[in-house]
Amino acid sequence: MFTKKVNSTEIKAERPTERRRGRPQGTTSQGHQARQRLYETAIRMIGKRGYEATTMRDIADAAGVSVGLLYRYFPSKRAVVLTLYDRLSAEYASRAADLKSGKWRVRFVVALRICLEVLGPHRTTLCALRPVLLGDRDESLFAVDTAFSRRRVEGIFVDVVVKATDSPRSKLAEPLGRLLYVLHLAVILWWLFDKSSGQRATVALVALLDRILPMFGVALMLPQVQTCVRSADLLVREALLD
Repeated sequence: MFTKKVNSTEIKAERPTERRRGRPQGTTSQGHQARQRLYETAIRMIGKRGYEATTMRDIADAAGVSVGLLYRYFPSKRAVVLTLYDRLSAEYASRAADLKSGKWRVRFVVALRICLEVLGPHRTTLCALRPVLLGDRDESLFAVDTAFSRRRVEGIFVDVVVKATDSPRSKLAEPLGRLLYVLHLAVILWWLFDKSSGQRATVALVALLDRILPMFGVALMLPQVQTCVRSADLLVREALLD
């Protein structure tokens, strides 16, 4: 992104562990722009080379800055990934806030499609992050350090059900919303591994869910199904969310 080396007289590099006085790094207009350029460079390189193969020095060299300056904004690659999660989940939450009133199954499909639209421009980077998303201790979908993003998106799917015109009784609404959140994650993983042209198989999968969910809505009126939903929610919370 950068074409020139940053003048060392303008910005003095510091160690990432050093405390700086004054305004936090990146809060000024100039600092925000510099952070954005470094972030875009890092994301582009991770998408091109893969997460493990990309080093902080590689990112600094590509951006035309010192490693010290890069560390001032992003102390690690992990910080770049967490920033990506934060931005994507925030954008998704903003767009999902305008969900129209309606039945929960209709709202879920709309929310799912919005999610794929938000993630679409970042698919190359997210595909490069698949090993991290699935298995990294600190950066996976269910890691403690990514809980801020997960809870933001989880809340959207709980609201999909709770605020629906046909929302089930209160003791069932939130568990169903959490299960829909897990279902949306499964669709995202399908999308990341989808090798069909233009991910047509993912489009077809979402359309299939659109046809299946009304039948599940009918089944949800059965006490046995309601019990299964609550039991599944307990398992999901124990294994993944809590």
